[in-house]
Amino acid sequence: MSTTLALSLLILGVVIILALAWYALVLQKEVKRREAFRHEEERMARENGLENLELVAAALLQGQVDITEGAWRCKVLLELLDPSLPYRQEFRIFAEVYEQTRHLHTHQARKDLTPKARFEEDKQRIAVEDSNRDKVLKAAQSVLDFRANYPESLN
Repeated sequence: MSTTLALSLLILGVVIILALAWYALVLQKEVKRREAFRHEEERMARENGLENLELVAAALLQGQVDITEGAWRCKVLLELLDPSLPYRQEFRIFAEVYEQTRHLHTHQARKDLTPKARFEEDKQRIAVEDSNRDKVLKAAQSVLDFRANYPESLN
């Protein structure tokens, strides 16, 4: 192999290595940018969930939302923040009310019920609400305390 060919191959090899190194840096920067974007999106979603949770809990305490609906919404929002949260002692009542009322029809399915069937479901819902009202309201207050101390309250 001639010296000129060897030198040419060496220069070509160095150029290829430099080009690949530059491309690796570009990809690394893109990964960091996407990670930062994902973290920001997660932070905003968590903050939005916390705000919604606080609004629902406050609405429950002020009687602006039914006990059943408020418990369902709190359960779902807590699950979105952390799947274990609805099963914490102070929030467990939300999951219990959900389990006791999940068979009840909602939205269009409720409208499609006969008046008698709707009345029967209303009686069941009211019974669950009456027996759990104080616990749900106490849990709603716990939600507000949780929100006020977030993120330390996660532990």
